Order: sequence, then C-alpha cells, then structure tokens
Amino acid sequence: MILRKKEELEEIKRRFLSHYKGSKTELNYTNEYELLVAIILSAQCTDKRVNLITPKLFEKYPDIESLACADVEEVKEIIKSCNFFNNKAKNLVEMAKMVKEKHQGSIPKEHKELIKLPGVGNKTANVFLIESEGANKMAVDTHVFRVSHRLGITDAKTVKETEEDLTKAFETNLNELHQAFVLFGRYICKAKNPKCEKCFVKEFCVSKENFKPK
Repeated sequence: MILRKKEELEEIKRRFLSHYKGSKTELNYTNEYELLVAIILSAQCTDKRVNLITPKLFEKYPDIESLACADVEEVKEIIKSCNFFNNKAKNLVEMAKMVKEKHQGSIPKEHKELIKLPGVGNKTANVFLIESEGANKMAVDTHVFRVSHRLGITDAKTVKETEEDLTKAFETNLNELHQAFVLFGRYICKAKNPKCEKCFVKEFCVSKENFKPK
C-alpha cells in the first residue's frame, strides 16, 4: 500500500531526479549482449565484482554466437569469483543458445520474451529494458526495496508488491528513479551505517532498520 500523500511523492521524486539526473548503471558494457550478461551476473553480486569479471569473459565470448557454443566449465572458471557462479554459468550458455535459436541471435525487447530466457527474471528484464530502451519501468533490488520502505513510500512485504506500489506512486520517470534509488541506497542509505548526514530526504525517513525483501 502507498503510504505517502501525492504532494510528498512529488517532492521525493523531484529531489531524486535532481540529485541523480542522467544517472546510468555502474555495470560496464558496450552493447546489449554485454549488458544482459552483466545484469545476469550482478544478481546477488556487486557491480564492482561483475566489472572485474566481464572483460575476460567478453574477450573469450564476444557475442551471443560464441557464448552459445561455450563450454560451461570454462565459463565457470572465468566467473568463479561471482556468487552462484555454477548456476550463472549454466544460465548464460543456455540463454545464449535460446537467443540464437529462437530469436535469430538478437536479444528480444519484449518483457514477456525476456523472462523466458534462462537466468532472466522480472527484475533482470526490467533493468535490461530500462538501460537499453529507456523503458518507463521500475526494477526493485535490495537497495530500491530498502530506500522505498525507509522513506515510508510503501509497506509492501515483497519485491513484486513494492514494484507495483512504486509504479503506481510515481507513474513517470520510473527508469530514472530506479537508478536514483539504487545509487542512493548503495552510497548513502546503506543497509549498515547509513550516511544520514548526506541524506537529502531526511524529513521523509521513518526508520533506520534493515529492510529485506522476501
């Protein structure tokens, strides 16, 4: 349920868009293939870690075609410093195979088709569309979940419900707000030891407790 009044939501939105104008993902990529692979790797893993892994991965597998033919064990070896690397390696190769066989080597741009790809769930699909298409979508990770609850925007218990509430609450500029909330949660409104002295929305904060999505 959305807890804030319309004027409060508008002020929160204005401040975030002002502070993080034009912000983009911190994942390094040069094309849509690299973007999707990086997002898949980033699940339960930091962007910094992913950016350390991907140069070697993209050097060996520069496109969908090469990844589709990759040996899973070799992929595992390259990404082994990433959390859940066993499953991610399998998913990456299977994802590439499906894109090659069912989408003629081009990553689909429809959400319903993206989530059919191995390793691509709702959040991953939304992040991909936000970055590649500038889609008006909200993707909820641990940072977005924490920030939206600490600011008293929603009391939703799950990621899905939080996404629905934020989409309804803000309606537009969702792609920009997503990235703004991510950066704010990553560097200021951190789970532990938040930097409250740097907060620009202090009056909206309702709690300093840790919030974890289900």
